[in-house]
Amino acid sequence: MVENMIILGIDPGFAIVGWGVIEYKNARFRTIAYGSIQTPAQERLEERLKTIFDGITHLIKTYSPDAMAVEELFFNTNITTGIRVAEARGVILLAAELAGVTVREYTPLQVKQAVTGYGRAEKKQVITMVTMLLGLQKPPKPDDTADALAIAICHAHSGGSRLAQYYNK
Repeated sequence: MVENMIILGIDPGFAIVGWGVIEYKNARFRTIAYGSIQTPAQERLEERLKTIFDGITHLIKTYSPDAMAVEELFFNTNITTGIRVAEARGVILLAAELAGVTVREYTPLQVKQAVTGYGRAEKKQVITMVTMLLGLQKPPKPDDTADALAIAICHAHSGGSRLAQYYNK
């Protein structure tokens, strides 16, 4: 059976949301597009969330992904930043739901494991592997974009099979 999926990977953030769109077909990757949605610090919270929502909605309309893979929220010591990222994540998930796109969530450990084979890999190792696996000329910038592509790759490896899709319903 030929597997063919368009996957939108999202590295959620408040100031920067990394995104990457890949095609996974016959166990091979093809990079379609990648970038970031950035929100200016001087804007009000509501404006920044709307920018993120509108950006994700535009990506879904433009690339028609079969699935969206989103990194689970990882709380660090700054609770205020964590809350803002959680709010941004909420509008990202809402945009997918409104568009009827299936969402799968992955922990940072799962993403690193899928991309490098080691769940405790350093960011530089992840970026190197993303660049290599996708056949990119240079590492994607900013790092949030590389992370989003890694999340999409993780979904291709973890959630791309028909069997995995059946069990993840």
